Amino acid sequence: MADTVLYEVTDGLATVTINRPESMNALNIEAKAALRDALQTAAAAPEVRAVLLTAAGRAFCVGQDLKEHIGLLSADRAEGSGATMSTVKEHYNPIVRAITEMPKPVVAGVNGVAAGAGLGFALAADYRVVADTATFTTSFAGVALTADSGVSWTLPRLIGPGRAADLLLFPRSFTAQEASELGIANKVVPAAELAAQALAVARALAAGPTVAYAALKESLAYGADHSLAETLAKEDELQTRAGASEDHVIAVEAFVNKVKPTYLGR
Repeated sequence: MADTVLYEVTDGLATVTINRPESMNALNIEAKAALRDALQTAAAAPEVRAVLLTAAGRAFCVGQDLKEHIGLLSADRAEGSGATMSTVKEHYNPIVRAITEMPKPVVAGVNGVAAGAGLGFALAADYRVVADTATFTTSFAGVALTADSGVSWTLPRLIGPGRAADLLLFPRSFTAQEASELGIANKVVPAAELAAQALAVARALAAGPTVAYAALKESLAYGADHSLAETLAKEDELQTRAGASEDHVIAVEAFVNKVKPTYLGR
């Protein structure tokens, strides 16, 4: 992986760190490609059972690197092309799909401001541990753009369509406390404890029943836009899969014997 994104796997946990602290982890082309590749690698790696997505420095991710972006837009105008905005298809969409579709849980450790695409990546995660000093910013309309990075899908599902429309039409920053009240932050912790707390949550998930977690991710996504009857049928399908896993047997035996289960992730 490029130095703009760090990738490490330990005990089933892949830690993916956006590493452009000097620019508040703004996303230039190199960083976007590296983040996409890191997440796709984690999704496909059988040894990875959970992912921690976090960032270096004082910001989580402020979204598009606008200094690079303005130069690319100028080149587009000179050439009469719209190539710059292909980054949505080439980078942002694959990043969000890697997070939401991988059959393993993703924890976002939000250490500071998450804006634009950075907000989208945090919302795409399955669980968000947020520093009490962090802020979130719905900045798209502020630069005359619409939402991307899945925000138009994730945000209304988390906070409702009315509040999502308000935040997107009138972009503003909101605190970790408000994010908790809205249902965006799963856990708000002191900033000094963010790294340790996010790591603890991610490690717990990496040691858990991976097949069951994958089924839970799939069922939650499916149930969001299908009928009850369809969702019940999907639950039946997924429960059959989870019930056939080695971890299910391990869990039941551990319960009967009153001991803590040690899951294998299969």
